Amino acid sequence: MKKKIVQVIGELTMLGGIYVAVMLGLIFSGTHYQAEQNADTLLVLGAEVRGNSAETAYPSPVLKERLNAALGYIAKNPKTTIIVCGGQGKDAPISEASCMAKYLSANGVPRSQILLEDKSGRTQENIENAKKLIPLKKVVIVTSDFHAYRAKMLAKRTGIKTVSLVPAISRTGQTINMYGREIFALGKGLIFDW
Repeated sequence: MKKKIVQVIGELTMLGGIYVAVMLGLIFSGTHYQAEQNADTLLVLGAEVRGNSAETAYPSPVLKERLNAALGYIAKNPKTTIIVCGGQGKDAPISEASCMAKYLSANGVPRSQILLEDKSGRTQENIENAKKLIPLKKVVIVTSDFHAYRAKMLAKRTGIKTVSLVPAISRTGQTINMYGREIFALGKGLIFDW
């Protein structure tokens, strides 16, 4: 009996290792995308907002990396419309979209160039709700490197034909946690997010 239990534990460990290796392979494949130039729309996916009030709200390090990557793209493609995506988190003073619009405007992007999708709580909702604002044809998605593969997969599943990415390189102290979380989020997305 003990030998059987050890065998089952060994097999489950092996399956878990294979799952993690496959998911990490997919995740890392998303870090090497090249953004198509002159896109119609730049979709910037949200992340945590910090602060105690609307006036003191600021982007978390992960969100700031995404916003800085978006600024880099817009500097080379100034006619691209920007949609900032993300609702208001439980403890956030404002929506992710509002915080992002504020940051981009403060860094020289005309407010008239930015549309807000501020109702979503998940990546798939970001994309679906953005599609309701304007037709999404030639789209570049800005998100974190660990999130890029899943974001592109979900965009394709919602019917966006031309999707490329600007993966913001993760440099925060939370990078390992974010990749770990994405291993499970990607697995869920592959199975359930249709």
